[in-house]
Amino acid sequence: MSFLRPIAALAAALVFAPAALAGPNLFVGAADDGAEFGDPGAQMTLAQQAGFDTIRMTAQWVSGNTMLDPIVAAKLRAAVGAAQARGIRPIISIYNTTSAQSPQDPILQGEFAQFAQNVVLALPTVTMFIIGNEPNSNYYWLPQFDTRGADIAAQAYEATLADSYDAIKAVRPNVTVVGGALDSRGTDSPGAKPSHSPAVFIRDMGRAYRASGRTRPIMDVFDQHIYEDNSSLPPSMPHTSSTTIGEADYPRLVQALGQAFDGTAQPGSSLPIMYGEYGVESIIPPAEASHYTGHENATSKPVDEATQAAYYIQAMKLAMCQPTVIGLMLFHVEDESDLAAWQSGIDYADGTPKSSMQPVHDAAVQARAGTLTSCPDKTPPVVQVTQAANGTVTATATDDVGVGKVELWVNGVLAATDYSAPYSFALPTGSGQVSIVVKAYDAAGNVGQATVALRLPAVHVPRRRQK
Repeated sequence: MSFLRPIAALAAALVFAPAALAGPNLFVGAADDGAEFGDPGAQMTLAQQAGFDTIRMTAQWVSGNTMLDPIVAAKLRAAVGAAQARGIRPIISIYNTTSAQSPQDPILQGEFAQFAQNVVLALPTVTMFIIGNEPNSNYYWLPQFDTRGADIAAQAYEATLADSYDAIKAVRPNVTVVGGALDSRGTDSPGAKPSHSPAVFIRDMGRAYRASGRTRPIMDVFDQHIYEDNSSLPPSMPHTSSTTIGEADYPRLVQALGQAFDGTAQPGSSLPIMYGEYGVESIIPPAEASHYTGHENATSKPVDEATQAAYYIQAMKLAMCQPTVIGLMLFHVEDESDLAAWQSGIDYADGTPKSSMQPVHDAAVQARAGTLTSCPDKTPPVVQVTQAANGTVTATATDDVGVGKVELWVNGVLAATDYSAPYSFALPTGSGQVSIVVKAYDAAGNVGQATVALRLPAVHVPRRRQK
């Protein structure tokens, strides 16, 4: 059956973001500045052909500015017009360019809020604006810690968000203000790469909000970026580390928002959530190599285009089954040409579609119609052991929404865990009869398993020769 959100959550989403939902469920779009810096019509046509109904673009602030540069404003207006002419809703993200421009004191926070207000006035047909970008990351916000190791980034960002919320609502009360836009990972350490995990940053935002004595909200929607550690890992993978929040960690995200803000004027556990960035890099085929420069980052682990499509579709299904999530933004429409950057678009850098484009397009249409999957997900993964010999166990695990992890159990003891297909494990050493159980988990906590019994071969130990 098709999934209908709980009425209260859906009503809240519609109030906060009246243009957010093209159908009964999810908006599906992309974060891409191509239309701002290239041909607006051509770039928005690519987004339309990809099935996206929303595009996020940026307006970047530099210390001392209180007004949007007229040239940038003209480019944004052209991009916004091109989007709306094609039925695509624009969202504008307003943030400081780098950590060197962090609005970390009241004067800079006031300047930033004036700039945000000016952006909102300059783009009167845009109805949703994001304040900040990954303020829990040292790339976009410094300092993260004071000399005693206390979190001062969350406190400064909360003040910036509050000032911006008030400045925006003063001139356009019906605009949706989005806060957070947090990096999916953080160290919670003031060491070489100081940053904060999403849960800790949200907690500290809540503490700053409560300490301020404020009696009105600071945001209407919360934005969480949900990148995995690398592109080979599925969005359904749960994270055992408390320093990461991915899409499968939705319960922890809702819990963190509730603990931070429930009982105040700022909604917490009921706050609508959008996943503002999620990207899976695909391998560039030789026929397209001439459109790219540089070298791929060794840690990114790009996947084939079929896997890219599968992960994007899985991300849509997961979001559909998470009651307070209202939207998902992929990163990007079109690849960046520098291989050291992101090849996570569903079009190559020259604008031609990848084989992943059509499946993603079709899934986005179905997500908006509420027919992509059934929620809540109560169906366990289907598991099959395909080989249990020659020193290895291999298995397949399939699930309508997505498999998060697969475990190998030997005689009731957990022996190994794998997070992405193909699922392959080394058999234990030894001899005799053993029971092998392969368990697969999905993001909803359903578990499927397959069991086989086999006899491990006796280990031959050569005899010593007598002298």
